[in-house]
Amino acid sequence: MITRMNHMSFTVSNLERSVDFYHNTLGLELKGQWTRGPEFSSKVTGIQGASLKIAFMGASNCVVELIEYAAPAGAKIDTRTCNVGSAHVCFNVDDFDVMLKRALAGGAKLAGERTIIPEGNNAGKAVVYFEDPDGNTIEFISNQVLAAAS
Repeated sequence: MITRMNHMSFTVSNLERSVDFYHNTLGLELKGQWTRGPEFSSKVTGIQGASLKIAFMGASNCVVELIEYAAPAGAKIDTRTCNVGSAHVCFNVDDFDVMLKRALAGGAKLAGERTIIPEGNNAGKAVVYFEDPDGNTIEFISNQVLAAAS
C-alpha cells in the first residue's frame, strides 16, 4: 500500500506506543530495535546518564527511524536540538482512501482537509496531513492523479 518514501527519523515520546501505531495503522514492520548506552547518548544529548531507544520500521522501500530520548530525573533533553531527522514524514500510497481510514481508525488526528495538489510533480494527486500520537506530521500523497490540476 505504501509505495515510496525517503528514510526519515523523528522523535517520539514512547517508542513502544509509536511502534504499535506505525505497525497497526500503516502496516510497517519492525526491522530492529535497541537502546544506546549512556556514553553514546550523552554525546548526542549533552546530558550525563541519558539513553536513546531506537527502532527501525519499514515496508518495501519505506524506512522510518523512531527515536525516544530518556533523561535522568531532573534533566530535560531538548529533542529539537538533538533530533537527527525530521518531524515530518511523507508517504506515497496506492489506495489513498483505505490509508486515510486506517490512519483515522489508528488514532491519527486529521491536520487539514484532503486537497488536490494544483501544480508540480504531484499535480492532480490528493494530499492529506495527519498527526501521529507524538505530534509528528504524516503526509499521504496518492499515487494516482485523482482530478485535473487547476
